Amino acid sequence: MSLRIDKLLANMGYGTRKEVKKLLKSGVVKVDDIIVKDPKTQVNPKEQVVTVWGEEVEYKEFIYLMMNKPPGVISATEDMVEETVVDLLEEEDRVFAPFPVGRLDKDTEGLLLLTNDGQLAHQLLSPKKHVPKTYFAVIDGEVTEEDVAAFRRGIVLDDGYETKPAELVILKAGLRSDVEVTITEGKFHQVKRMFQAVGKRVVYLKRIQMGPLSLDPSLEPGEYRELTEEEIDMLKQPQTY
Repeated sequence: MSLRIDKLLANMGYGTRKEVKKLLKSGVVKVDDIIVKDPKTQVNPKEQVVTVWGEEVEYKEFIYLMMNKPPGVISATEDMVEETVVDLLEEEDRVFAPFPVGRLDKDTEGLLLLTNDGQLAHQLLSPKKHVPKTYFAVIDGEVTEEDVAAFRRGIVLDDGYETKPAELVILKAGLRSDVEVTITEGKFHQVKRMFQAVGKRVVYLKRIQMGPLSLDPSLEPGEYRELTEEEIDMLKQPQTY
């Protein structure tokens, strides 16, 4: 695997292509201890040692980020009007061009995975995989055992679509109910529409789990961190749901 030295350095956060060209011209970039000034020079970062000012460049091809998405931010890479989840990233992470895996509604909080690994994203989003997603929700209205049974059967939404069976767990019932819902598909506003179909309204929604990955409780809304090696391996394992 080889790529141009200017692309490699730009991807690793050493500046724009223009800034990287200046850097190369100044003679501070070496490949296997030989000064490289030509931006077109091909390097294999897995086999060759690239240094800038004597410090080794640690090359990463993919980036995997777990974010606690805050409300009011959209799950997109760019938007002319709205703030996006990518806008919340540090420049050093943004250079990898990560994108959100799936989407959370603008007012929904919680676990969002961002990566530039298209293969993993496809694996997690493929309808054939039935990757479960668990949400904590606050419901306006008393959630009952009848609702639990209805969710288990599958709910007919306002457009006539019948959802796959979902697991509904009542944490606290009352005029306002706290629940956890696990679904295996991702229709538009699905959780909200499922509750709407049983005559109730979602007033707060937060995704807490996606497949084997749980939201890190130490992440405040808007904060994110890189996934650990264990978490990445866990996501890549073939899952049976």
